[in-house]
Amino acid sequence: MYDEEDLESIREATDEWEQETLEPALDAHGERSDRFATVSNLEVDRLYTPADVADLDYLEDLGFPGEEPYTRGPYPTMYRGRTWTMRQFAGFGTAEETNERFHYLIDEGQTGLSTAFDMPSLMGLDSDDPMSEGEIGREGVAVDTLRDMEILFDGIDLAEISTSFTINPSAPVIYAMYVALADQRGVPREKLRGTLQNDMFKEFIAQKEWVIPPEPSLDLVTDVVEFSTEETPKFHPISVSGYHIREAGSTAVQELAFTLADGFAYVEDAMERGLDVDEFAPRLSFFFNCHNSFFEEIAKYRAARRIYSRVMDDWYGAERDESKRLKFHTQTAGQSLTAQQPLNNVVRVTIQALAGVLGGTQSLHTNSFDEALALPSEKAVRVALRTQQIIAEESGAADIVDPMGGSFAVEALTDETEQRAMRYIEEIRGMGDGSVRDGILKGIEDGYFLREIQDASYEYQERVERGEEVVVGVNKYTLKEDTSPDTLQIDETTAERQLARLEDVKADRDDAAVEDALEDLSEASERGENTIPYIVDAVKAYATMGEIMQVFEAQHGAYSEEIGLA
Repeated sequence: MYDEEDLESIREATDEWEQETLEPALDAHGERSDRFATVSNLEVDRLYTPADVADLDYLEDLGFPGEEPYTRGPYPTMYRGRTWTMRQFAGFGTAEETNERFHYLIDEGQTGLSTAFDMPSLMGLDSDDPMSEGEIGREGVAVDTLRDMEILFDGIDLAEISTSFTINPSAPVIYAMYVALADQRGVPREKLRGTLQNDMFKEFIAQKEWVIPPEPSLDLVTDVVEFSTEETPKFHPISVSGYHIREAGSTAVQELAFTLADGFAYVEDAMERGLDVDEFAPRLSFFFNCHNSFFEEIAKYRAARRIYSRVMDDWYGAERDESKRLKFHTQTAGQSLTAQQPLNNVVRVTIQALAGVLGGTQSLHTNSFDEALALPSEKAVRVALRTQQIIAEESGAADIVDPMGGSFAVEALTDETEQRAMRYIEEIRGMGDGSVRDGILKGIEDGYFLREIQDASYEYQERVERGEEVVVGVNKYTLKEDTSPDTLQIDETTAERQLARLEDVKADRDDAAVEDALEDLSEASERGENTIPYIVDAVKAYATMGEIMQVFEAQHGAYSEEIGLA
């Protein structure tokens, strides 16, 4: 952006400033630390000038919002057109209780729903499974059958609301329940809007929730992509999730690289299935973490869009703008929340949310200040939502498209983040002999991702222990008195009520119809057909989550047994 003569003048002026202004200040006062770095331990310079972005080509590397390479945002008007979707994660107890929380959030101004499921539902288990004891409705809502889905969305117009489902091993079943509920209500499938996480690679890489091995898990992911392309064209069939990779302890660069690599792997698998990249790619979405290092996070999002645009074009031949336009949801960093002095979390979340907005997120969840202690209370949820509303309505941050664009520091960090992430992605691609998908599968099998994340997590914790990384209220500025707020308590009758409903459903349904539907599903899976239409039929017969997932376990075996963890 500057000619060589200008750059040379700037370099000379910088040298003069360092000698005449900086060095006397350093001699007199010094600096707070010998080294300054981000949460990910990426060293940051004292000062950035045009010399740090000398190789930046404005039109090629930045361009304009809504145009390739989308560094400055996926849409031309961004939040001047409409603000990001405020999508607070919610779910606990039974479907009735979560439905009540959904209505509360909508009444308070939330513009999209996001559903949290309990551990049995996440793992494809029914509430009456012995493994579910003590976990029913504890960390999310319990969903066993279509009956629960009917109650969960009672009074909510599926044609008007956008709903996100954070679930992975059993994602096809939840998706089928939502489709079946729409059919039941007479809502055309093409009007359904929302997002299914459905990202099994990040489970094997970081979160560790799985039922069957990686390759058949990938087949189910692609089944959803294929079915939704035809049946629910406004619904996002995958939310490729870096959030949990970061929560497991990765750096920002690892989060970005492993997430994009997962996304490219799904693209390759769908294309091998015979799908046209320009038919399904526009509906892929991503999900990133937002941690404490303000400028690092903004740079991460901008680099993500640029990498995605270029790779989708160069490697996969995408032609439509929508196929190359990365869109993502952001959640503030749960890992950064502290049980000590929990009101400090309000400040952390505000800074993280602002970084997400300045980085150009499409939707946002702000964590509640009490989440290090329990599921969010109603008061804490309201503060979290108000945080977003204040940023949107009062701060002015939503009034300028990419206000950080052109910052020497942000552009330099964006370039460095892009380069470091691409080195990882190329390494993964090399592990698969030119296939990112095969590289991901090999990396899972060899423990590559586990080692990379463990090393980063250990290194970060060592810095905290040494006091090099300050965590306010934990290793600095501590208090002796108890600052814990009142927290949400799960009703002790939750499990009893959920089990009673499941028992009633099983007593009322047509067992022969359930058996036939499950047999049809099993045969379709063995033939290699797309299984989603058969799962929808089984759901409509009120087959349970566990019964449907057992079909796949019977065919492929439980992955935990395969690797000796059972």
